Amino acid sequence: MARHLALTTLLLPAHEEAYDEAIAWFTQALRFELLQDTPLAPGKRWVVVAPSREGGGRLLLARANTPEQQALVGRQMGGRVGFFLHTDDFAAELAHFAQHGVCLREAPRQEAYGRVVVFEDRWGNPWDLIEPASPALAP
Repeated sequence: MARHLALTTLLLPAHEEAYDEAIAWFTQALRFELLQDTPLAPGKRWVVVAPSREGGGRLLLARANTPEQQALVGRQMGGRVGFFLHTDDFAAELAHFAQHGVCLREAPRQEAYGRVVVFEDRWGNPWDLIEPASPALAP
């Protein structure tokens, strides 16, 4: 039986422009690909982005619908890093981040498993950018 985790939902603010702002941020600042953008109902869309089409994790970008969901925008994981983006060119990613105003929470550091830095997405969710020292050491 083959299985994989297909999507993870990332909550967006409730305002009308949230989908377009999120698409712009992910495709420009993180160089993700827009895989799907399908209208579902008035004010609701099915929007999926991913670092690449070749597999791996994908994000479903979803506008917050309730006050409870709105309160979680930017802190979905309770302040912990909840998203881990791997790269094979850490320096190039950092340079691209700098050009696009991506907020780093710390200075890049070397760990046993590779180079890492915590950055924030547009809404304040913490992410790890990791260049693994080797595939076997990737957390």
